[in-house]
Amino acid sequence: MINIYEQVSRNKFQSGLILLFFSLFILAINYLIVLLFELPPQYLLAGLLITTFSSLGSFFYGDQIILSLNKAKPASRKEYFNYYTVTENLSLGAQIPTPKIYVIQDPSPNAFASGRDPDHAIICVTTGLLSQLNRSQLEAVIAHEISHIKNYDIRLMMIVSVLVGTLSSLIYSLRFFRSSDNNERRQSGIFAIFGLLLIILSPLIAKIIQLAISRRREYLADASAVKLTKQVQPLIEALTIISSSQIKNTTASHSSASLYINNPFKNIKAETLFSTHPPIEKRIEELSKMSF
Repeated sequence: MINIYEQVSRNKFQSGLILLFFSLFILAINYLIVLLFELPPQYLLAGLLITTFSSLGSFFYGDQIILSLNKAKPASRKEYFNYYTVTENLSLGAQIPTPKIYVIQDPSPNAFASGRDPDHAIICVTTGLLSQLNRSQLEAVIAHEISHIKNYDIRLMMIVSVLVGTLSSLIYSLRFFRSSDNNERRQSGIFAIFGLLLIILSPLIAKIIQLAISRRREYLADASAVKLTKQVQPLIEALTIISSSQIKNTTASHSSASLYINNPFKNIKAETLFSTHPPIEKRIEELSKMSF
């Protein structure tokens, strides 16, 4: 099993690599749009400026956007003592700054972490999670989220989410373009057909990559959580309770579903290209193999 330091190093490297890959990919899509729709060159510059500023804005303020979309509120020590102190203690054990903690008024049990690094991280849980888990089980879930933070999963996923969203917005903007007669003739060529297919399919390809990364991060966070708490059973119990809940989530946003410890809209029974999470049964099976 990969150790924590190698995992952090790998995630930082992957963040930079993915940022470079998607930036070049977006540049290529911009160029294809300008070429195929015979737009003036300044459209390419304008598109790059818009995507750059939107990406930077989402990167630095993405956590606040996510909190707003999921209707989260700050959690106080007085009102949520167990949640507050568990987070403090585990942060100390993980040797990271204590994340800002939030609560969502929702009866379904779930949780997620976000932010760009351990110094700018948040953890958010539902009231359903706090009411249904005992302290040991809650500790296991918070350890899972803190592992996402310490391992820089939050940065990796935020970068991927921002770039996938930027690419989707760019493709959506094509509806406003109008082709000239000459352009319509050019679009009959093989190159144009290939270019248009690439433009249309690129958000789907990017989304599949994002979900594959998200699924792998869940396995690593489960293992890291067990390393942090030195206990396997509480996390297995917590995952069982979360996945077996029949209460429908009413506050989660589809755009942030991959961040949660379990998909807030459906329990994954089989892993596919479009799964946001691996099946809970498979995660429990992997956890059951761990021992101290």
